[in-house]
Amino acid sequence: MYGENHCTKRGQKTVRALFIVGMMTFSVNITYANEIILNATGSPPLHTAEQTGFMDLISTEAFRRIGIQLKTVQLPAERGLKNANAGIEDGEMARIKGMEKLYPNLVRVPEKIMNWDFVAFGQKQIDLSNGWFSLTPYSVAFINGWKIYEKNVPPSIEKIKVKTPVQLFSILIKNRIDLILYERWGGLLYIKKNRLKSIKIQSPPLATREMFIYLHKKHKKLVQQLATALKTMKQDGYYQRMIKQILIPLE
Repeated sequence: MYGENHCTKRGQKTVRALFIVGMMTFSVNITYANEIILNATGSPPLHTAEQTGFMDLISTEAFRRIGIQLKTVQLPAERGLKNANAGIEDGEMARIKGMEKLYPNLVRVPEKIMNWDFVAFGQKQIDLSNGWFSLTPYSVAFINGWKIYEKNVPPSIEKIKVKTPVQLFSILIKNRIDLILYERWGGLLYIKKNRLKSIKIQSPPLATREMFIYLHKKHKKLVQQLATALKTMKQDGYYQRMIKQILIPLE
């Protein structure tokens, strides 16, 4: 009798333990399923470590509207693409159209997150009205992994590739390079914060491109939902409020 009761109690404890473990596992899976991690290429005011930049707030709100929590990491541009393509991270926050041709596991969200002006900064004003060919007489620097510069800067030009915006502006200040190639808003904020009055933004932009969120193909079902959320944000005023709050003061 004692043996039967003892075995029954032990069996009940085992069942309860397995139930608790199962519920814990289920909870972990639910949390993971509702979280997306994107690599964020960019710097303030578009991206910050605290996710308070313009693109952070736009993409966070878009994911929130479809029931997903967004977290970001910031990897070197080239490594970020490779990781996203491999599914290590879930995607990229802002890349130009056509990245899916180079990284076939990535799926583009068809509604753009914003436009980027790809511009040059220098210590003196230079005429760039002839586009990429205007760079021919000068030495330039840009961040490694920025495909638009790697593709379009004439191959004959002396060029330096760096890892961070800080390195980019540092070599310009030290006159090691004639021009640096970067994104408009990030450059303007860096100049303002560091009071770099000698550095001028060149005009016109070398290129203006629509920027898109990319997701790994395992999240393909979220693509149209996310596109709809972004469209709705532009219609209900949220998108414009963020522009006025974060970007317009830099102009």
